[in-house]
Amino acid sequence: MTDPFVTPAEPTAAAAIEAISDELNLFDDWMERYEFIIEMGRKLPPFPDTWADDAHRVPGCQSRVWMEATTRDGSILFAGASDAAIVSGLVALLLRVYSGRSAKEILATDPVFLKDLGLLEALSTNRGNGIAAMARKLREVATRIAG
Repeated sequence: MTDPFVTPAEPTAAAAIEAISDELNLFDDWMERYEFIIEMGRKLPPFPDTWADDAHRVPGCQSRVWMEATTRDGSILFAGASDAAIVSGLVALLLRVYSGRSAKEILATDPVFLKDLGLLEALSTNRGNGIAAMARKLREVATRIAG
């Protein structure tokens, strides 16, 4: 079975945010950026069907979104999926920033970067609320694990 948890490409959450910002800035308009985000979602590790249930569902999202977390070597790894292409991309974007980090780093990384990247303005209100709900969920897990 393929590991469903996202392993970070960048060494820190800040480096991941910077890399995402640089990548988004390569595109001239939001349609191209959406395509890029959708492609990120297609590259997510396969999410086990058995986790696509109410216990893993993220509340507050218009589309269905599921997440799972585990700890390894002092880091929290996240897995995620959605039934909508653009939302899967947003899940991938968040996991690129937050997965594989310590609880302390996750809690220190304010999701305001979503606004700074222009994502919240570019998305519909419902999608913006959904990505905020996903970011909250990741931080709640980190808070619980940090104890």
